[in-house]
Amino acid sequence: MSGTEEKTSFVVGDMAVYPAHGVGSIDSIEELTIAGVDQSFYVMKILDNDMTIRIPTATSDNVGLRPIISKSEVASVVTILEERDIKISSQTWNRRYRDYMDKIKTGSIYELAVVLRDLLLLQKDKDLSYGERKMLDTAKSLLVKELSLARKVAEATVEKQLEQIFSDATS
Repeated sequence: MSGTEEKTSFVVGDMAVYPAHGVGSIDSIEELTIAGVDQSFYVMKILDNDMTIRIPTATSDNVGLRPIISKSEVASVVTILEERDIKISSQTWNRRYRDYMDKIKTGSIYELAVVLRDLLLLQKDKDLSYGERKMLDTAKSLLVKELSLARKVAEATVEKQLEQIFSDATS
């Protein structure tokens, strides 16, 4: 690794985001020998479902493991959610689904906000497919969890604020 690359490292107790799975806590750092090679792993417990994931520390940046956004970054996420001057793609639902899933898999909260916004706006015009409704729920859940932790407020507070942002879109 060159000196110009920035490596994110976590310590036990840190909260982090693992793409498509959501927010979790780094419960421990384990040394394991796999195929004769000693490796270090973050042991992360996902908050929503208690799933435990082991992520090699050496490649954690490559898989998208990242810290929770800062309180100052929340405003940028809200700006994305409030944007209404957008054109929702007229492609088929399954193509749109694939595009949105790719955005969710990036692990970027900004891409997640785009997915949530687009699906909520699309829902006002037409019925979403089952897959899109499920994706909407996933995007909302992931976003609410991270925003509540970043702002240090209850998830219910964030959900009410999201409802407010999108109820304004219909009036």
